[in-house]
Amino acid sequence: MNRSKRANHFGTICEKRMAAKRRFDLERSSWHDARFGNGTPVEIKSTMIEHADGQPGNFKVYHAYHRKLRRHDGWYCFVVYRPHGRSGCTILKDKMVKAANLPLLRWHGGGDHRDTKQAKIPIGDVF
Repeated sequence: MNRSKRANHFGTICEKRMAAKRRFDLERSSWHDARFGNGTPVEIKSTMIEHADGQPGNFKVYHAYHRKLRRHDGWYCFVVYRPHGRSGCTILKDKMVKAANLPLLRWHGGGDHRDTKQAKIPIGDVF
């Protein structure tokens, strides 16, 4: 199976590991994945270090959700991983970034399934 089609599987693994490491409470919402104990929302974004075609990974951020996260003084947890085998992955690095402190984003189409524009953030822009 193509690893990029397993992104949701790996993303779920990363969410669970970051929740344990960073002490978030996972919470299913359209615009965030977790909350700190004080209620502050956190969106967890993960990407493979390198895709099967050799292209570096990037983080996809959605405009409407980003605006809401900023309004609620929220954070992003960025996670870079390397998949191994059919279902395992190794987390290579992770970083917390306040939503208001992201680099300037260039919004474009591509988030149609979420009815909003998206931006792609290269790994190097976060780490």
